[in-house]
Amino acid sequence: MAAFGKALLALGIAAATALPAQAETVLRVGMTAADIPVTTGQPDQGAEGWRFMGVTLYDTLIAWDHSRSDQATPLSPGLATEWSTDPNDRRRWTFKLRPWVKFHDGSAWNADAAIWNFDKLLKKDAPQYDARQLAQTLGKLRDVESYKKLDDLGLEIVTKVPDALFPYGLTIIWFSSPTQWDKVGRDWAEFAKTPAGTGPWKLDKLVPRERAELIKNAGYWDAKRVPKTDRLVLLPIPDGAARTAALLSGQVDWIEAPAPDAVPRLKQAGMQIVTNTYPHIWPYWLSRLPDSPWNDLRVRQAANLAIDRDGLVKLLGGLATPAVGQVPPGHPWFGNPSFKITYDPARAKKLMEEAGYSTAKPMKTKFLISSSGSGQIQPLAMNEYIQANLKAVGIDAELEVLEWQTLRQRRGLGAQAPENKGAHGINSSWTSADPEFGFMTIAESTKIPPAGNNWSNIRDAEIDALSVKIRAAFDLAEQDRLVGQLHARMVDQAVSIWVVHDANPRALSPKVQGFVQSRNWIQDLT
Repeated sequence: MAAFGKALLALGIAAATALPAQAETVLRVGMTAADIPVTTGQPDQGAEGWRFMGVTLYDTLIAWDHSRSDQATPLSPGLATEWSTDPNDRRRWTFKLRPWVKFHDGSAWNADAAIWNFDKLLKKDAPQYDARQLAQTLGKLRDVESYKKLDDLGLEIVTKVPDALFPYGLTIIWFSSPTQWDKVGRDWAEFAKTPAGTGPWKLDKLVPRERAELIKNAGYWDAKRVPKTDRLVLLPIPDGAARTAALLSGQVDWIEAPAPDAVPRLKQAGMQIVTNTYPHIWPYWLSRLPDSPWNDLRVRQAANLAIDRDGLVKLLGGLATPAVGQVPPGHPWFGNPSFKITYDPARAKKLMEEAGYSTAKPMKTKFLISSSGSGQIQPLAMNEYIQANLKAVGIDAELEVLEWQTLRQRRGLGAQAPENKGAHGINSSWTSADPEFGFMTIAESTKIPPAGNNWSNIRDAEIDALSVKIRAAFDLAEQDRLVGQLHARMVDQAVSIWVVHDANPRALSPKVQGFVQSRNWIQDLT
């Protein structure tokens, strides 16, 4: 980290620890992000934003149940207590809203507030419309045809087509206070300074790129999630060594993604290393534009066979498992792909030779990567390791390093964007918590940006047909079977280079008690 960055970190930690001498409990978290996630209601910074400025300040209609660590997180009621589809028209969803909920400013949560928030994301002529917030919804509302108030606690949403996966998308749609927006002059920049949601925490102080301080919402509607801590201090510390030093020196109590080589030292110092399996993959998405070298299936398969994943797991101190697809074998969505991903450099070389390449005449490509970010354990070391693996079979990969949020922005534009010209792949951690987000949005041709997250511009008729069937499968067993077929097709076509599933590591001071690490990218800090 540069001297300026170290000085800024020291300033941020000093400010965060120089709290008034009160009998309050404080949890100080070192994030991997380089900045505080946006506070207006739809946070940026990916899943790290969801963790720290999503479920803290805000709520969603449908939430995840983070109460257990031994099972996949199920959907649970949030600001909606019930939801259902009309059996005669599966496009029509009704939601019964939770009564007696208040925003932080004291105003009431109801159907009018829900409609106002959908307008802020979908109605371009609405005064509160915010394109920046819409960009953070990752296309989850793109298939909404209409929405209306049924009564004070009743809401109807109609989708353009029947979509059994629609509830999953609502887990990242957060609700801001219309009253607070009016109070601050109808200005989202001003709202960001004093935001009001319905969540278990309230924002108390905010210094961009330095810190955010949140205080307990003692009147939160869910008694089980009223925070056990009085104050939550969030510090952006993108450098892994700086995060480790901050934890060891007692300047923070919790760090995201500790550097693997620091784990033995952290354990020796009495720190808790918390891990769990969760729906997460560390892949490379490959451009399928006409001028991309990745259009040859043999080359894509060779790249998957070139990587020594077991060696990479050792490099990561055991904080990951080898990936042979978007989800691990045994998962209900793994299916039965015919292409088996192993470490087989000899076969990889043969495939490259069939495609016209060799170590003497390598295929040249360029990957966009990040130096930090949500779910990125040790990205520079990992990318350099894989760069060497690929080079050994005849793939010469150039690495262009971007800041995490910049990488996310470039990811959202798609390979076809002028900003991504010359890049043939992007390394971005991803979650497979639901079929839409984990599979379809990155591989379906209708989801090429800005309509979704198909950065690669994949166009595969079988993937598209299966995606349509999955959305129409309201029976969960049938839905699982179809997603397995979709995943098998993705693996057989080697649409990505799959590397590892990380173990979601965090390092916690021994003072931190009661944290349940759920199998989800979002976590509950209450």
